[in-house]
Amino acid sequence: MLARVIFNQKGGVGKSSIAVNLAALSANAGLRTLLIDLDSQGNASQYLLGDSAIADQNTPVLEPNIETFFAQTLQTAPNMFAFPFGGASITSEVNLPDCIHATNFDNLYVIPSSPGLGNILHQLESKHKIYKLRDGLKRLAHDVDRVYIDTPPAFNFFSLSALIAADRVIVPFDCDVFSKRALQSLVHNVLETRQDHNPDLGIEGIVVNQFDPRANLPREVVQSLADEGYPIFESKLSPSVIMKKSHEQNLPLVYLDPNHKLSQQFLALFEQLEQA
Repeated sequence: MLARVIFNQKGGVGKSSIAVNLAALSANAGLRTLLIDLDSQGNASQYLLGDSAIADQNTPVLEPNIETFFAQTLQTAPNMFAFPFGGASITSEVNLPDCIHATNFDNLYVIPSSPGLGNILHQLESKHKIYKLRDGLKRLAHDVDRVYIDTPPAFNFFSLSALIAADRVIVPFDCDVFSKRALQSLVHNVLETRQDHNPDLGIEGIVVNQFDPRANLPREVVQSLADEGYPIFESKLSPSVIMKKSHEQNLPLVYLDPNHKLSQQFLALFEQLEQA
């Protein structure tokens, strides 16, 4: 099993889209693939599962989910927390494999997020349960070939848990100076996690997203990163309206339009990952 975490502390860089589409390509290639959604917004879950992953006043949270898995470590009686959308009720031990849901695509599975994740964040931090996800993944070592972990846009308990559980880090990057400034902090957090918790963790590369080669600023920013020694994947992702269509139809690009330019760019990225 190989686990990759899609991580950037900056929001709006395409983490969920990249995580889902790489996971879909992995599954389409015949690899048993699991996507874990650690972002309380649940964009990756909704992308793959559609309306069933949307929690509101009329629709309960899809359970068991990643919140169910983490919440049990608090040893809290069922329904003690006032979760806004139903929350995670714990009646017996829930292992990570219990939280896996099938998708409509062969070989592709998901552990969905929950809007209640934020409610248990501080309690989990105080309990120091940062190895729980890593230990849970060990139970899946012989059942899953690839794991992709989508993270929140912050360095918190959930993103740290993902970094500890993963083998490699993929960094989405949109071409602006703010993203570049945030990279130094991101790299520091990854290196610190490797030193303190996960000695095998490495940054596999930076995925340049929303890249327009005709514009000067994106080219200059990417070149400056290369000059400073950052590992940048050769395949860059172009801006395209097809991504919005992909989200709306809950169809990753490989299933929506495999011949589209952006689909081919994702395929080239995936092949580069698998050849590494």
